[in-house]
Amino acid sequence: MRHTLALAGVLALTWLLWSGHTGALLLGLGLLSVAATAALARRMGLVDGEGVPLAVVRPGLITYLPWLLWQVVLSSIDVGRRVWARDPGLAPRMLHVTPTQATLTGRVLYANSITLTPGTISVMMEDDDILVHALHAEAADGLASGDMDRRVTALEGPA
Repeated sequence: MRHTLALAGVLALTWLLWSGHTGALLLGLGLLSVAATAALARRMGLVDGEGVPLAVVRPGLITYLPWLLWQVVLSSIDVGRRVWARDPGLAPRMLHVTPTQATLTGRVLYANSITLTPGTISVMMEDDDILVHALHAEAADGLASGDMDRRVTALEGPA
C-alpha cells in the first residue's frame, strides 16, 4: 500500500508542477486521473519494490543529486570543448569498474550515474563488475578514483 501511495504522490506532484493549474475543477480532475492511474498500476501488478523503489529515497539523496548534477555540467562542458577542439584528445577505452554497493538498487544507481555523466556510458552490468566506455583518459581516471562509487555507497546506507 505504501508503494501505491508513493506512486500517487509522485504522480500528483509531477502533474501539479507540470500543469501549473490551481483551479478547483482542474485540481479535482488531476486528482481523479492520479487516483485512476495509481489504481490501474496496482491492479496490473506494477506497484512493488521494483516499480516504485522506495529504498532509493534516502536523506543523502539531497546532497547526492546536486553533486551528480554538477558532475553532469562539468562533463558536458568538457565534452563540448572536445567536440569543437581541433585536437580533441580522444582516447576511447573500455574499462571494468568494480562497484562496492551491497544491493542491486545501489549498483543500478551507480551504473546509471555513470551513464548520466557525458563522456562515459555503462555498457554492461554484472553482480561485481560494470563495463564502462570512456571517451578519453580523464573520464576513465575519474571513474578509477572511485569518488562516485563512494558517494553512491554512502547514499545506499545500511541495507
